[in-house]
Amino acid sequence: MSLVIYNTLTRQKEVFKPLEEGKVKMYVCGPTVYNYIHIGNARPAIVFDTVRRYLEYRGYDVNFISNFTDVDDKLIRAAKELGTDVPTVAERFINSYHEDVCALGVQEADYHPRVTETMPEIIDFISKLVEKGYAYEAKGDVYFKTRAFDGYGKLSHQSIDDLRSGARIEVGDIKKDPLDFALWKSAKEGEISWESPWGKGRPGWHIECSAMAKKYLGDSIDIHGGGQDLTFPHHENEIAQSEALNEAPMAKYWMHNGYININNEKMSKSLGNFVLVHDMIKEFDPQVIRFFMMAVHYRNPINFSNELLQSAEVSLNRIRTAYGNLKHRLEVSADLASDADQWNEKIEQFKQSFITEMDDDFNTANAIAVLFDMAKEANVYLQSENTSTAVLAKFINLFEELAGVLGLTLTEEKELLDEDIEALIEERNTARKERNFARADEIRDQLRDMNIVLEDTPQGVRWKRQ
Repeated sequence: MSLVIYNTLTRQKEVFKPLEEGKVKMYVCGPTVYNYIHIGNARPAIVFDTVRRYLEYRGYDVNFISNFTDVDDKLIRAAKELGTDVPTVAERFINSYHEDVCALGVQEADYHPRVTETMPEIIDFISKLVEKGYAYEAKGDVYFKTRAFDGYGKLSHQSIDDLRSGARIEVGDIKKDPLDFALWKSAKEGEISWESPWGKGRPGWHIECSAMAKKYLGDSIDIHGGGQDLTFPHHENEIAQSEALNEAPMAKYWMHNGYININNEKMSKSLGNFVLVHDMIKEFDPQVIRFFMMAVHYRNPINFSNELLQSAEVSLNRIRTAYGNLKHRLEVSADLASDADQWNEKIEQFKQSFITEMDDDFNTANAIAVLFDMAKEANVYLQSENTSTAVLAKFINLFEELAGVLGLTLTEEKELLDEDIEALIEERNTARKERNFARADEIRDQLRDMNIVLEDTPQGVRWKRQ
């Protein structure tokens, strides 16, 4: 089966064929860095990190670019509120972004361009649009002539006439047409600005991504991704200005992840129901958050609540427990089984099932179901007294391989690296062997006071935090 991707542009699944065989050029819109990211920002970060990981798993050389919008009205307001300047605000929250998404298992992009570092290219891009008759200057602002671009609305599947009927020119507006959008904004007093052929100012939002994608990936790319909310007007406007200048399709495949609702309500700052990742990862294992996101197909909406996150934690722990039991059995197992070939075949079938699900538009929900089936089968295998070290190792390796594609870790590293707890457990084991049950019970009680629960299993002592 070939990898297929749902293309927002055509509204159908298409077989993935990159522009250059074996290579993928991928651009994903990053955050506007005026605050900590919320759970809605985290979803595209996780989704497209997983897309990238899977493409690499399938053998593609992926050039992955994700930008930072580090100058914008929101940053200007935040700088005033914090009593500082825009670059300071941007640097602070870019650093916070890296910390938060790293905790979620998101790999860094090959490059994270910033608007402020791309100003010459942005100004050049706008200048060429003016030269070609696609843009015009008005009192220091520059606007894109939306009607001059044939095909405007093709991504959001809206006709230009329908779009115009819902638009209007405000009093004092200097645009020639209500659909025209800003490429360059003249500077207001006290605002951060750059010199340009049209006077001091700064770029509009949409032109930034077009210029950065062109600079780092070229006129045409394979995959352009982002949240569903960016389809219109941001990505629509990107297509218009990029294709007007470059006279080539901006992206072959457009991918958009679904919305996140909070307790069955649309997440909104006006409602005060948005959740910051910076706060969430203090309460929940970041891997549980990632697992929760991937348990739903990326194009479907997600309803977020603490109860659902706790349920995701239980589900992830089922897989982790099976993996941990396999590793423990391998440490103590003798190679006694004679049916290794049968089990090796079953394990290979799990791998192929995982690939089949991910090939179907990156269906992580079904891919996770394969991991559950694999955990169930592993538990059946562990019930046997006679196990093969080769089969155990193959189970373990496949768990690690497939979990790695999803960006999941199968051990809770912070807890398992706690040498003091491990030392107490070892002391308890020694006390039990020496039939010093009073000391063994004392250690169990001590660990319970530390919110550590011990489980005496056939594979040995396991522990977890309450």
